[in-house]
Amino acid sequence: MFLRKKKGVVGLDIGSSAIKLVELKPGKSGRYSLLHAGHAALSPEAIVEGTIMDSSLVVEMAQRLVQERSVKNQNFGISLSGISVAIRKIQVPAMSEAELAESIHWEAEQYLPFDVNEVNLDYVVLGQDADSLDVLLVAAKKDRIVDYTGVVTQLGKAPILVDVDVFALQNAYEHNYGLNQGRVVALVNIGAHIMNVNVLADGQSVF
Repeated sequence: MFLRKKKGVVGLDIGSSAIKLVELKPGKSGRYSLLHAGHAALSPEAIVEGTIMDSSLVVEMAQRLVQERSVKNQNFGISLSGISVAIRKIQVPAMSEAELAESIHWEAEQYLPFDVNEVNLDYVVLGQDADSLDVLLVAAKKDRIVDYTGVVTQLGKAPILVDVDVFALQNAYEHNYGLNQGRVVALVNIGAHIMNVNVLADGQSVF
């Protein structure tokens, strides 16, 4: 959500207990085929509560995965979660897209647990009526983004996509199964230390 995606991206999941890598090849029919996949365990001290404590070890293990799988693609994507990420559903007065873009940082200050100047901010309008807009607000700490994209740049690769775990999972689900209008779906991502839940109703995140 913070850097835009392109075709042919290698996904690098930098988790608290392991690094996972996957490369998919887009096909003409819209389906993807698996080119490479790998997994490398990390020591418990390498990443603590989402903070990279031993960057040299993390880079070393990621580099090993890239080399062992002979990954040539230069475009990498990562996702973030944990205490460095905040997701809020807010309601603001009805306004134009341009007005919302100008005022979103001020609106965010009222709802985020971070200094708005210390985060990268993204948002999407979920719905509206004559008086108000329902807005999904997503923020990630800039220093955490720098730490995680730094792993990719130290691999000699380009971090062209930064997303949030729950929405990365949502994108994967919707690509495979569609928007499922009229249905409520709960997506649960269980990691070694963090669990994320994303509830979708009519293709929109509601919880």
